[in-house]
Amino acid sequence: MLEEKLKNKLSERQGKNALRQLKTSSDLVDFCSNDYLGYAKQYHPNELPMGATGSRLISGTSNLHLQTEQEIANYHNTEAALIFNSGYDANLGFFSCVPQKEDTVIYDQLCHASIRDGIRLGLARSFAFKHNDLNHLKEKMNQASGQIFVVVESVYSMDGDFCPLEKLSSLCQTYHAKLIVDEAHAFGVFGSKGQGLCQNAYARIYTFGKALGSHGAAVVGSQILIDYLVNFSRPFIYTTALAPHSVKRISWAYQHITSAKERIQLQKNIAYFKSNCQNKRLIESSSAIQCVLIGGNENTKKISELLATQHLDVRAILHPTVEEGKERLRICLHAFNTKDEIYKLCRIINDI
Repeated sequence: MLEEKLKNKLSERQGKNALRQLKTSSDLVDFCSNDYLGYAKQYHPNELPMGATGSRLISGTSNLHLQTEQEIANYHNTEAALIFNSGYDANLGFFSCVPQKEDTVIYDQLCHASIRDGIRLGLARSFAFKHNDLNHLKEKMNQASGQIFVVVESVYSMDGDFCPLEKLSSLCQTYHAKLIVDEAHAFGVFGSKGQGLCQNAYARIYTFGKALGSHGAAVVGSQILIDYLVNFSRPFIYTTALAPHSVKRISWAYQHITSAKERIQLQKNIAYFKSNCQNKRLIESSSAIQCVLIGGNENTKKISELLATQHLDVRAILHPTVEEGKERLRICLHAFNTKDEIYKLCRIINDI
């Protein structure tokens, strides 16, 4: 009976041309990964242990973990940092335990699934506000009780647009709200040393699987916040720690991220793409994420497949990941993409 139910759900999704499948793309030009600076392609000799042997509270904490967390805290100019096994775990771990039962969480409607899932696991009331609409956020704040938490991303992963952080921060101060910012797609790409776009939130989440080309994530904030997460965040407490070789890779990436070379080249590539892409359905963005609205799962998949025949790897983002009717091509630009590759991509997109 269960297998039949699962099969029917899969058939239903296939009927909508929205069935997700795993595939490789090693022979295509990368316009889909989050490896914005190309760090994931750089090999780092590492003879450290491949396993952590246990959770951080049992046997999984090494001096390397503690040293790297201090490096992260120093880099982001905050008191403390705590490494999680992924950005998803970090968001799940924070939002499921920090907001209390009497509190209110208000999040941008385009926030990542991991944020929304973490909020669902928590006990606080929650509301969504219209994307980047501070007037709507203010309405929700007037309905809130207890401590207010406002949750945003500095760069949104599906549109590539920015959060109005300065105005948002001012509004949070007026309401004594705690601002939480996910910097996943800004970290490494923006800032004088790649630090991202936000420096003054109550908590910030940094993901290492994007511009750092590594794995894992960190929550940064006050020492009290980090101590609380160590004691109450179930995704941190009840899982095997990130392996030492992975932590060393994170430390290596932090030491290299301050270099402006790749960031400068990435910004040049973004500007070159924007000057050559004339498709009117291109969503305005100055980030490494550039999206062209197509509409319809079938049409979007067909164009992605057409680009693949030209050795260009651009992935179709389909409903239900995005709102129905707003299916799109999501183009991720990188420091390593050449002008010829970008021009070829633009030429095909302009003819769609």
